[in-house]
Amino acid sequence: MSRRPLRIGLSARIYHPQPGATGLQSKSLHYLEQSVAHWVMSRDVMVFMIPSVSGDGIVHRSSIRLSDYPQYLDGLVLQGGADICPQCYGEEPLHPDWAGDRLRDAYEMELFHEFVEAGRPVLGICRGAQLINVALGGTLYQDIATQVTPAGVHVHADYDRHFHDIVWDAGSGLARLYPKVTRGSTVSIHHQAIRALGRGLRIEARGADDEMVEAVRLEGKPYVLGLQWHPEFHPPGCPTLLDCTPILDEFLTAARGRLW
Repeated sequence: MSRRPLRIGLSARIYHPQPGATGLQSKSLHYLEQSVAHWVMSRDVMVFMIPSVSGDGIVHRSSIRLSDYPQYLDGLVLQGGADICPQCYGEEPLHPDWAGDRLRDAYEMELFHEFVEAGRPVLGICRGAQLINVALGGTLYQDIATQVTPAGVHVHADYDRHFHDIVWDAGSGLARLYPKVTRGSTVSIHHQAIRALGRGLRIEARGADDEMVEAVRLEGKPYVLGLQWHPEFHPPGCPTLLDCTPILDEFLTAARGRLW
């Protein structure tokens, strides 16, 4: 018999109602970015967006909890998006624009911990890598440009066409996936970054020019990997950008239960 497709959950981006707005802008919206869904779906995978379970809806939902999802899904991908609220790691926002989204933070942290406790693999992308770090007790630079000297360019008007090099050590997990190289170019778009590491995490990659943390991995089980860059923005076969299919395959192998 053929194996069933893997079932991978994606955390939701959240759009909150705007004061005085009408139509959809007056509603809570949960959405995903198409590129990340299609990247995961480039293998034999079914993707399911996991909504938050906040109680502000007009319809009374059932007793389904976030802790129920790991029983039916094989792994979790944490999407990019809004800043993480600095209060989650014991700081106040240094600028009003960096206050983040505490509701999304609480939802994704609970989701992360439920999947980890269930032994399911987790892959964090951009904000997702930062969320993993904060959920494990780490901290962030609220703004690279004003808190790190010297700092490379991590935010650019070219957005998904802007890239920079990352490097990794010979003993890292990335070295196992890329045995013949020690660096690669990535589409990495972020004004915040990992500062102090969370519990059990080790650094997998840094920026080649400023040594900012670009990837982290949880030591031991289960499989947890955070990428500061956007693998979903790397076109297949692109000669100038890191081929991220080995990373996807490693994550999905963990979801199949064969990695450990």
